Amino acid sequence: MDILPAIDLRDGKCVRLLQGDYDRQIDYGDDPVAVASEFAEVGARWVHVVDLDGAREGRLCNLPVIKRIIEQTQLRVEVGGGLRTVEAIQSLLDVGAARCVVGTKALEDWAWFEGLMSLEQAANKVALGLDAREGKLAVKGWTEETTLTAVELADRAAAMPVGAIIYTDIGRDGMLLGPNIEATQALAEHSRIPVIASGGVTDLNDVRQLAKLSIAGMIIGRALYENELDLKDALEAVADGAPS
Repeated sequence: MDILPAIDLRDGKCVRLLQGDYDRQIDYGDDPVAVASEFAEVGARWVHVVDLDGAREGRLCNLPVIKRIIEQTQLRVEVGGGLRTVEAIQSLLDVGAARCVVGTKALEDWAWFEGLMSLEQAANKVALGLDAREGKLAVKGWTEETTLTAVELADRAAAMPVGAIIYTDIGRDGMLLGPNIEATQALAEHSRIPVIASGGVTDLNDVRQLAKLSIAGMIIGRALYENELDLKDALEAVADGAPS
């Protein structure tokens, strides 16, 4: 199981939005590359990067910063936010992104997503981002809700070479309330695609609880920045709980 520390980018800086609200922003630093390097130094293998400007505007906005993170660290970089064209995804793959997260565009245009997943270069390099609020999926930087559920989308994607499903509980994200264990477990048990949990991880107990589930990883953000959780301790907890 992987732990993916999160870097949320807005105007090239590390920030956090409470429950995805662009008017409730916490600033954490001006140098995302330095933050990513610190994650790598304590043993992280991945970093989850969200282009918040891109999520809002529907286009890739922070490519230069993302490229620097890829070039200056040994981390595998997963990127989401505003990826709504094949060209945007290809531009990330071209600079070395390990995985691209597609959310809004897939929900709004499933035929486009099917076409994307038929491309050889996309196989296992694209994750499906499913962001839910009270069970219903949200799009456009969490500003609009749909009538779809995560399980319904997981079913649609089951036969595709999707690298992972990133499941985020919006109500928990950035709030230090603990993850939604029940919803995450239900999706993981149902999905044929590896599930990565996101939202609400606050302490080592949350890490250990998620480590018991049949998921591929977990994304941790605000708890790391506010010293509620030490990344090295989290990595060790997952390693200790791994089957021998």
